[in-house]
Amino acid sequence: MESHIGKMPGLVLLSVLFLLLQHPLSSFSNSEGDALYAFRQALSDPNHVLDSWDPTLVDPCTWFHITCDSNNHVIRLDLFNYDLVGSLSPELGQLPYLQYLELNQNKISGKIPQELGNLNNLISMDLSHNQLEGNIPLSFGNLNSLKFLWLNNNQLTGSIPKQVTDLHLQVLDVSGNHISTDGNIPNEK
Repeated sequence: MESHIGKMPGLVLLSVLFLLLQHPLSSFSNSEGDALYAFRQALSDPNHVLDSWDPTLVDPCTWFHITCDSNNHVIRLDLFNYDLVGSLSPELGQLPYLQYLELNQNKISGKIPQELGNLNNLISMDLSHNQLEGNIPLSFGNLNSLKFLWLNNNQLTGSIPKQVTDLHLQVLDVSGNHISTDGNIPNEK
């Protein structure tokens, strides 16, 4: 009987190791880090400002240009004026605690992903001075915490969705685009 009991801890350890090998390490990763790394993969970074964004680190709070709260949730992404080239990845919409998205003065092009409308805690979004095109996503109407929205100096078209003008924004800047305002820009307070 004693010989079986002495071997049990070794069998448990072997079983745990086997289970770990069956699941890739990415399954244990941080979903916010995965979302940020997907965004990083969609960009060309000529100034190497994103070199610290190491996908092998589970916690993106150690990366430059990322700010986290006391619970290690990403609340701020500051990447303005770094000559970043590429597009906005829809995975950015998977940052549920994000409050500040500052990507202005880069060379980001393409459409604004409607998934950014999932950022329920977003207070400020600055996508100005890029090369974004297409319409302002209707999903921005879901951003009830949003107070500041800068989309100026891009190549956006269409009109400002009523859902966005109903948000009671303190700042809404869409100048320098090809947007039809049709009198639906709210008065600044």
